[in-house]
Amino acid sequence: MVISKHAKHTRGGALITDLIVTIFRADGRLLRTGDRMVRDLGLTSARWQVMMAIEKQPRTVAQIAREFELSRQGVLWVVQSMVKDGVVELIHNPDHQRAKLVQLTAKGQAGARQINLRQKVWANMLAEAFDPESLQVAIAIIQQFADMIVATGDDEPPVNGRLRKAK
Repeated sequence: MVISKHAKHTRGGALITDLIVTIFRADGRLLRTGDRMVRDLGLTSARWQVMMAIEKQPRTVAQIAREFELSRQGVLWVVQSMVKDGVVELIHNPDHQRAKLVQLTAKGQAGARQINLRQKVWANMLAEAFDPESLQVAIAIIQQFADMIVATGDDEPPVNGRLRKAK
């Protein structure tokens, strides 16, 4: 696809742009709300994400990063600070000699239980404003949008007026 210097949005393109901006704003609000919700537990939204990723089973830093589409280095930094605070521990990984598994400690498990209780109350309260079918449609649209981003080459932005097509 050739990108002109004078490109204008189609109606659909303008709506996609509005969707992108809305998702960015919602992400910021979710992170701020999450930080406030867990602050008294000595946690942040970033730590909460790590805890959700390893709640059912230990995972490597790379696996956590892939699940939430975050940088491995960013997740590693969060995990290292959580190790220092005794929330997680690094354990032997039978599948890989160097990549340790991240696992919740007893302190981390207690924190995860508190977070889960708070999140359920908050999510139930928010859900009262929507009918379940509308939420299912919203989830499907956002998932389709995310899949389309990957399919059009999310790892390579437009360069020299051209957008890379999916392989």
